[in-house]
Amino acid sequence: MQTHDVVNQVPDFSGHDSFGTDAVAVEALQRWGRPEDVAGLTALGRLAGSTVTQSWADDAHRDTPRLRTHNRTGQRVDEVDYARSYHDLMRVAVGHGLTAEAWTQPADSGAHLRRAAGFVTWSRAEAGHLCPVSMTYAAAPALRSNPTLADRWVPLLASREYDPVLRPFGQRHSAIAGMGMTEKQGGSDVRANVTRAEAVADGAVEGGETYRLTGHKWFFSAPMSDVFLVLATTPAGVTCFLVPRVLDDGSRNALRLQRLKDKLGNRSNASSEVELEEAWAVRVGEDGRGIRTILDMVSSTRLDCILGSSATMRESVTRALHHARHRSAFGARLVEQPLMRNVLADLALEVEAAELLGLRMAHAVDAGEGDLARLGVALGKFWVCKRTPPVVAEALECLGGAGYVEENGLARLYREAPLNSIWEGSGNVGALDVLRAMTREPATVAALDKELSAARGHDRMLDRAIDAVPELVATAATDRGPWQARRIVEHLAVTLQASLLTQHSPTVVSEAFIAGRLDADGHGATFGSLDDVGAAEVTQILDRTWA
Repeated sequence: MQTHDVVNQVPDFSGHDSFGTDAVAVEALQRWGRPEDVAGLTALGRLAGSTVTQSWADDAHRDTPRLRTHNRTGQRVDEVDYARSYHDLMRVAVGHGLTAEAWTQPADSGAHLRRAAGFVTWSRAEAGHLCPVSMTYAAAPALRSNPTLADRWVPLLASREYDPVLRPFGQRHSAIAGMGMTEKQGGSDVRANVTRAEAVADGAVEGGETYRLTGHKWFFSAPMSDVFLVLATTPAGVTCFLVPRVLDDGSRNALRLQRLKDKLGNRSNASSEVELEEAWAVRVGEDGRGIRTILDMVSSTRLDCILGSSATMRESVTRALHHARHRSAFGARLVEQPLMRNVLADLALEVEAAELLGLRMAHAVDAGEGDLARLGVALGKFWVCKRTPPVVAEALECLGGAGYVEENGLARLYREAPLNSIWEGSGNVGALDVLRAMTREPATVAALDKELSAARGHDRMLDRAIDAVPELVATAATDRGPWQARRIVEHLAVTLQASLLTQHSPTVVSEAFIAGRLDADGHGATFGSLDDVGAAEVTQILDRTWA
């Protein structure tokens, strides 16, 4: 029975270009990238904002992965069945070069920036399937420690052809990579790994020495990947190994999936526990130097943590702004209400600062600025990922009760929000890594100082924040460093964001961010407590975010 006409409802948030409406990404391509990359990113952006893709995302989270240990004749297969929509999402991501293609392009091609902009754009559609995409991107630099293995596998990891069927190497035209590092007793402390690696007598093959791995991996993400980088212990210490899913003779490698994780979010992506029963492997890098070998992979996945988190923030805030532009309450549209405008503008500043930091670090990879990328990625991994849950929570609250129901999309974003802060080292691990970089690799501090100095002279509060950096760097090298690590990292990260906004964003954005983040009296503990930002400036900030 229809009792009345329903009014004041918000239309579906679909049918837009997720790249073209992202001013930060568009300007980054104009500043550091190539004009010829815009067309492909625009096509990806239109697909990301389409109704079809939103239905894929919904299906992939409704029909979650299922473990199938045996086939109908009782043979062990250890496979995971995904919804068709998951494969549709993967096919687009791989087809747009979001895996390892950037590592195969010329250094001056801007390939990592293009890939980063695409990663942000497509992450807004659905984040879970980007986990194996990120690991595939990150596997390439780790494999470079073994040129023969790199020549064999990187072209497959860089392919734009998506093939979800398990096949031996000789029948593959592409490959997806996973990783297996953490164990029950160690977690982030991978030096505590007890998985054993025993060398095979006369087991040398093209690419290196072969081993048999026996042990347990507590978190083995994307178990249907074609190849994995796995840490195991030899007499020399923790070592990195390449473990194919299917052996060259077509038989399955001895990776026994025990269960799939029942996770808070990221539910479209399968994460598993696995037993390795003398699994065949080939060594990557030096014996006993596995952590050093895997760090290149970790650095790249940490960059994706920044990019993916900024995408989650942008999608949530854009949805909140969409709602506020169409919903009315107390006699006016929500977007016209002063306090709501403060909240939305404050959130928009956080989004722009996060995304610009991630894209600048991707450009640093292109430009060969390894020292800046080393420290900047570590800072961003800690800070941007920490800021994501409160940003998404505030954006969800902008919708009120509507934000708490599934069909509006914010609930899924909220469950996804904490993930990147945990993945590849939780907050304490990341903060201590920043201290380690500054004390052991002084060139990283010099690179950061150069980036910060480029913004000097534009704002006295920013200049004071930059002036405070040397003392914090000195503290990092003392016994007080670990105790104050989070305070040090927070200051460095926010100061770096403010510097980048001053250099590359409109003045209204940088000034509001600096006043709200670097002035001790200029901001409260919650979003929506901006002060001394005029109505016209707020309009510019919101219009820029809405594009």
